[in-house]
Amino acid sequence: MKNEIIFNLLKVHQRIENACKTSGRNPADVQLLLATKTVPADRIRIAIEAGETLMGENKMQELRDKDSELKHLPIERHFIGHLQTNKVKDVLKYVSCIQSLDRLNLAEELNKQLLNQNRKLDVFVQVNTSYEESKFGLEPSTVLDFIKKIKSYETLNIKGLMTIGLLDVEKEKMIPSLRLLRTIRDEIYKEGIEGLQDLKLSMGMSQDLELAIAEGSNMVRIGTSIFGNRFLGKEIWNENITE
Repeated sequence: MKNEIIFNLLKVHQRIENACKTSGRNPADVQLLLATKTVPADRIRIAIEAGETLMGENKMQELRDKDSELKHLPIERHFIGHLQTNKVKDVLKYVSCIQSLDRLNLAEELNKQLLNQNRKLDVFVQVNTSYEESKFGLEPSTVLDFIKKIKSYETLNIKGLMTIGLLDVEKEKMIPSLRLLRTIRDEIYKEGIEGLQDLKLSMGMSQDLELAIAEGSNMVRIGTSIFGNRFLGKEIWNENITE
């Protein structure tokens, strides 16, 4: 198991490096986030001990259940799944970043809890760039106004934008949803909003990381290519779903 995970990590890093070379980018500008939904803590530990420093969980319960084994390891934990407002207080116990901020009442609840804790939190705004009803995220046309509203919350450090691109067997169909996130970031830049001139793009998974990097991704969220298919009962976990 250990050798397999380490070998897979090497392959993923090589894919990232090759994608950066192809698109004329610096590999140092692209982070690898371990997507660890349903992955046991002992397998995550192998990746951390191999040098990985960033992971993302989709469920509060998994954050809690794995905490005892992971909390003392040098890993930064992000929340990348759909977050219900009644789970905010619990999730904040474990993470330093929420990548799935997609509605005002969630921002308000985060701000409330963070004020109580006298702390700040990094956030990514999630955008539904593929316009699929099965996915969470803001409508692309509403992102700019949303960011202007939550910018007033001093507890929230807006670090970037996140999306789950359209996954398809035809690459040509996958590119527009990735490119759209970069376009939205450029529109935000044009507004000249103070403190929002270095926004990161979190996009790209096992199936589309090369396309995402070509379109400007700064963080790829990889699970299957590292840990293998995740089984949930009789079904294989599909990274296309955030919940």
